[in-house]
Amino acid sequence: MAESARVDAWLWAVRVYKTRSAATTACRAGHVRVNGERVKAAQPVRPGDELRVRIAGFDRILVVRQPIAKRVGAAVAATAMEDRTPARDPAPVVAQRDRGAGRPTKRERREIDRFRGR
Repeated sequence: MAESARVDAWLWAVRVYKTRSAATTACRAGHVRVNGERVKAAQPVRPGDELRVRIAGFDRILVVRQPIAKRVGAAVAATAMEDRTPARDPAPVVAQRDRGAGRPTKRERREIDRFRGR
């Protein structure tokens, strides 16, 4: 194996992004940081580098164990990185009305207000 790989190719190879162009776009947008620094897509990553990748509004913290440039099976991809992302808090429960249920009655509005703490 090589001792380094491009950051966009590595993110694609370990299945963080579905396509390499999506990984490249994320690098251009500044959503990828290697050891705390924003990087371009061609930045090489080496074993021990820490990557912070912003996906869907949340940061994933990944540590490079093995630099790979070609897409490999999921089992091999899992061994090429260490995921240090802290567990997220579960999303708060939000009450929703059934679609097409119409306008809430006065009684239902009061229950909604009570539920929301008003």
